[in-house]
Amino acid sequence: MIPTDFPVLTALEAAVRAPSPHNTQPWSFELEPDAIEVHLDEDRLLRVCDPDGREARLACGAALLNIELTIAAAGRLVETELMPDPGRPSLLARVEIGGRHRPGTEELRLAAAIPRRYSNRRPFADQAVPEGVRTAVRRAALADGAGLVLVDEVGKLEATAALIRRADHVQTEDEAFHEELQAWTRGHGRDDGVPAFAGGPRSAGGLLPVRHFHDSEAPRPFEQDPVVAVLTTAADGPSAQLRAGRAMQRVLLTATTAGLSASFYSQPMEIPPTREELRALLGGSGYPQTVFRLGCGYPGVPTPRRPLETVVRQKTS
Repeated sequence: MIPTDFPVLTALEAAVRAPSPHNTQPWSFELEPDAIEVHLDEDRLLRVCDPDGREARLACGAALLNIELTIAAAGRLVETELMPDPGRPSLLARVEIGGRHRPGTEELRLAAAIPRRYSNRRPFADQAVPEGVRTAVRRAALADGAGLVLVDEVGKLEATAALIRRADHVQTEDEAFHEELQAWTRGHGRDDGVPAFAGGPRSAGGLLPVRHFHDSEAPRPFEQDPVVAVLTTAADGPSAQLRAGRAMQRVLLTATTAGLSASFYSQPMEIPPTREELRALLGGSGYPQTVFRLGCGYPGVPTPRRPLETVVRQKTS
């Protein structure tokens, strides 16, 4: 039974709007009175791209932040415990809904951006991202204990681009990767995966390859000077990855409020040696968790989501 009480229903509707690799939506939620548990759905892991579930935990962390922001914006206190049961590694977080809370401006602003945040896999305009926005997205990552490196600012754009291109080539030559990608490439009528209308064109130019999901569009040139961001954490492992997902979503929502679009360069994160090379390139002190581009583009389009009744259940004793 889907809850109808406020703000639980609103929070769950926000949770499932989080981004996930190939739009796999690797989460489920268990409900108690005044509490929501966030679980990793291990049946929806990408066995080729994400065999250890790192990207899936990032997606669940993003869903978790959406829950927290929505509850806070609704005027209720939130208390979250991460990885609350060592014996149940698929239980990632427990969110308790408390008493009255006066939401801050930032909570209201980010919560309002949740339904407007879409991945935009199309070319962006060759238009500079304002310095104030660059500062805002870096601060957003720091708010959840992560770092955000804008690689053009540290003179690493060309080297990062070379790693992304190499990882993209490795995946292009991998038959198992293509089979998995095709399995999650959907047309209309599905409630997961990346449909053709959201896939974007092939790149006909530009510094970086953008992952292409469909063959339906002619190649188009992409921006020549992209803003590439690498989100890093001081540690690695499930808890750090969950926190990284929170930070990733806060960055994406902050960018959305500033009118920017974003999409992911997942390739170097999915090839372990390349991820290590990227870590070394950035100084070796942090673990890269995700790479994305930011820029000025037309608004993206929403990809489908599974109905709440398929991802929500009441907790039984």
